[in-house]
Amino acid sequence: MRWQAQTLDVEDGALPGLTRAGLVRSVRTPEFDGVTFHEVLCKSALNKMPENSSLPFRWTINPMRGCTHACRYCFARSSHEYLDLDAGRDFDSQIVVKTNVAAVLRRELGRRSWRREAVALGTNTDPYQRAEGRYRLMPGIIAALTDAGTPFSILTKGPLLRRDLPLLTEAARRVEVSVAVSIAILDTDLHRGLEPGTPAPRARLDLVRALADAGFAVHVMVAPVIPCLTDSSAHLDALFAAIAEAGATSAVAFPMHLRGSTRAWFLEWLGTEHPALMRRYRQLYGRGANVAPAYATWLRERVNPLLDAYDLRRPQGCTTPAAPEPAPADAQLALFG
Repeated sequence: MRWQAQTLDVEDGALPGLTRAGLVRSVRTPEFDGVTFHEVLCKSALNKMPENSSLPFRWTINPMRGCTHACRYCFARSSHEYLDLDAGRDFDSQIVVKTNVAAVLRRELGRRSWRREAVALGTNTDPYQRAEGRYRLMPGIIAALTDAGTPFSILTKGPLLRRDLPLLTEAARRVEVSVAVSIAILDTDLHRGLEPGTPAPRARLDLVRALADAGFAVHVMVAPVIPCLTDSSAHLDALFAAIAEAGATSAVAFPMHLRGSTRAWFLEWLGTEHPALMRRYRQLYGRGANVAPAYATWLRERVNPLLDAYDLRRPQGCTTPAAPEPAPADAQLALFG
């Protein structure tokens, strides 16, 4: 792949974590100001879930690590620390790209031991973040999974998925394909502050419509719900109404987690932008990662009537012509790998 005006920027010994990860080169380009892409050759593409996991899939694929979406609340941030990078600005600007992921995946799926178990994409960082437009990893991944008869799901905030809609439609005629879109914020000011690198909410709603028009039963994750900022009745009602209008068939909402390094990164932003809320957050989260149980219950009681009112409880799955029966709803959470 050739980028105009790209530069290489690698210093021997400067990135020991990336060296262990199979670093080939680091690339900068004017098209991604302030971002460095670290191209690595991965040894494996499939990440196995723990045996005791309650999630509806046992395997994940993460084509990239780090994410230019730069969501303040992203609870995959601590995964960057395994590479000797920080969970704050490095996570947003030092993107690890597994350039050979499709080829490695095809090899793994070709093993006699492969049982065609469900595979999830988008559980750590978004496979359709902006860099996918340059690296084009997903078409090869989709083709490998489809050719191997392996069902898969995708969770994304990226309208770039529309580029691959013909591939996904064809794949759904051969294997189970589930698609989910993450839309947590409608307010444009909050969106710019909390998700500065993500496509606008309207663009994601348009993605929902495009997927629905193509025959997919689209699931929307209203997640995370951010206490005192996105949990008002007015905001949630407007958001679920827009989701239903866009053609989604199901939705789920859950409150923000503040795990590991994400906690400090989010609270730094909150203290600057909304200092009056700091006391309330100390009450809601204490020293832990999870919000107080009373708040979680309160939020469910606020959301459940909206799911009913907008008919967003239908099973998620793929409903393209000649596709298999719909798969169970995917409640996808971030997973490192």
